[in-house]
This record gives sequence, C-alpha cells and structure tokens, in this order.
Amino acid sequence: MKTVSGGICAAKGFKANGIHCGVRKNKLKKDLSLIYSEKTASCAAVYTTNLVYGAPITVTRKHLENGKAQAVICNSGIANTCCVGGVEVAERISKGIAEKLGIDKNDIVISSTGVIGQPLDPTPIENGFDELIRGLSENGSDDAAAGIMTTDTVKKEIAFEFNIGGKTCHIGGIAKGSGMIHPNMATMLVFITSDVAISPALLQKALSSDIKNTFNMLSIDGDTSTNDMVTVLCNGMAENPEITEENEDFAAFMKALNSVNVYLSKKIVADGEGATKMLECVVTGAKTDKDAKLVAKSVVCSNLLKSAMFGADANWGRVLCAIGYSKADVDVKKIDVAFESKAGKVEVCKNGMGIDFSEEIAKSILLESEIDILIDLNDGEFSSTAWGCDLTYDYVKINGDYRT
Repeated sequence: MKTVSGGICAAKGFKANGIHCGVRKNKLKKDLSLIYSEKTASCAAVYTTNLVYGAPITVTRKHLENGKAQAVICNSGIANTCCVGGVEVAERISKGIAEKLGIDKNDIVISSTGVIGQPLDPTPIENGFDELIRGLSENGSDDAAAGIMTTDTVKKEIAFEFNIGGKTCHIGGIAKGSGMIHPNMATMLVFITSDVAISPALLQKALSSDIKNTFNMLSIDGDTSTNDMVTVLCNGMAENPEITEENEDFAAFMKALNSVNVYLSKKIVADGEGATKMLECVVTGAKTDKDAKLVAKSVVCSNLLKSAMFGADANWGRVLCAIGYSKADVDVKKIDVAFESKAGKVEVCKNGMGIDFSEEIAKSILLESEIDILIDLNDGEFSSTAWGCDLTYDYVKINGDYRT
C-alpha cells in the first residue's frame, strides 16, 4: 500500500468540486461541495450519537436504507439543525441536485455543517447547482475539501493505492473538524471513496468496526457535534471480485480504510481550534481492551492535562488524575508514565509514584508540536491509542464569537 495523490478522486469513477454559492457571507470561502460517482456505489455511514442532530442526518439515514448512493452534497456555514422545515429543505436540495445529475434522489448523501438553529435557505445552494456540476473534475478533491470547512485552518485529505484480488484499488478521504470534537461517533464530517467492489453489509461492518479505534478515539473539546457523520462510497470500478465475506480481501480493505481513518483522525486533532500541539496517548499493559480505551480517552479529554501541554509543563500528576476517574480497572501502584517527542523522551512516573527527572529536558520535549503521552499500566496485554490537542487561549476566543 502506498500514498497517492487525488484525495477522494483517486478512486476510479469519482469526481468532485467545491464552490462559493452564498450560504456564507465571506465570498472567499467555499461553502458547497459535491462528490459524484459514475456508478451507483455501496455506501455505509456512521452518525453522531447526540440526541440533537441535524435534518440532513434524518434524510441521509432514509436514503441509505438500501446501502446504495451515488453522490454526496454538503454545505458549510449553516448546520440545518433545530430549524422548522429543516427536513423539507434537505429533501428539496437532494431532489434538486439528483435531477441535475440524472440520478435517483434516494442515492444522495446530504450533509450540512455550521451554525445551529439558523434556517438554511436552499435558494443559493440551488442556484449553485449548475456551476457545481459543471466544475466536477477528477482533480476536484482539493476544492471539495475546502467547501466543507468551517473553523478549520487546513484542508484534510489523503489517498492510498493497494491491491485486492490482483486488481489495483484506491481509497481516499476528505474531512472537516476543528471544534465540537469528542469521542463516540460521529465527531466530524468525513467522506471516503473507493473503487473496491464490496457488499453494503460488509462495508458497513468494516466502517463500524474501524471507527472504534480511530474516530472514536479522538477529542478536541469534549463536545459531541449535532450534524456529523462518516460516509464511505465504494463503486466497484477496480473490478476486483466483490467482497462478500470476511476473507483476505476484506482484511486488505480494512487495512486501507484504517490507514485513511488514522491519518484523518490525526489531521483533525492537529487542527483543533486554537491548538498548537497534537497529543497522542498510547496506553499499554491494560487488563482489557475496554480499560485501555477508557484510560486513553480520559487522558486526552482532561482539560487540566491539555492546558499543561500548552504550557509545556510536565505535570504528570494530571495524567494520573485522569486515569483515576476514567472508570477503568487499573492498579494505580503499577502505572508508569513518560513523555516523548522528536526532542527526546523523559520518564516521569514509576509504579504510580514520581521519580526524579530534568524539568529542563521535559520542557524541551513538551515544546514540540507533536507529543506522545506513554502510559504502561503493567497489568495485562491490551493496548489502545487516543488523539487530542492542547487547550489554548485561542479556543475561547474562537468560540466566543463563533456566530458573529
């Protein structure tokens, strides 16, 4: 498997585009994206666990009951959540773009992201259909990635090439996510495309399984969003034998999907609102997989620990504190903690107790932009990794005037 260019257009038969249609006031910001497959594709999705969720999710769930889709349309700027008539607006947009593309409206995945509670006027979106479709291109991933951004500061996209059944296959994805990011699916918008032939049932199983160790293991601010989803479309144009059972081909696809999801997970937390550092918490030696995940999540979610990382303060006691309230089954007298970055590694805790270390060396390690928090529970064989970011002054500034 190797990295290739093209993002969501790396896979055969996929085109994309992103434009400014007028949902957002800033004309320099793209606010509408379209992903289109030449053929109807197997489609799987996972959605936010928030009980308050956007109208596009209601519509997309209905459209994907048969496990098939052919296009994705997404606007940024307004979330179409908690609005009277929101479902009707989402259906109207789906129907309109489907008619323009000449496909069934039930083969549309629709998504929105932005301000909650503000009505979404479909008119500028509809007025942008012709330009959006006219600009569909095999080089359109970059524009589509820009069209789904809100407070993101960088576009997030990746693609890989790999082999299944003697056929060259591709998988690529784009994502948005900078705030309202917290474990337990979904936590952002992610759109993934592939030319692999796989049944809808196996595709859903692959996605639902993989997010447990990727998107469900990241956090920026502890707020689970109302709108977000992860969607995968596979159109079969690589012409590999269709994957209908959990065999070697399924394992190869799972590996490729995981590579996309891990990459995008890291890009999302690295671009957390106001963030200056990406945190990777690696937990080993846990009694169970559940315990490992609980510990890793708890640490990356700790506002005190995140603040310490912003200040390059090796306050390892905050790591122990987060482990202690994680509800994981751990023996606190066995815990070892270390911090590591490209500047080096420093052990700060052994058997649940502090040990002598150089504060100067520790600070130099924590001044780097990527920091590993290494935790060994010394009590089992299970491990897990979670991703987060530091908590800075700018996070409050960004969210203090988000609507205005």
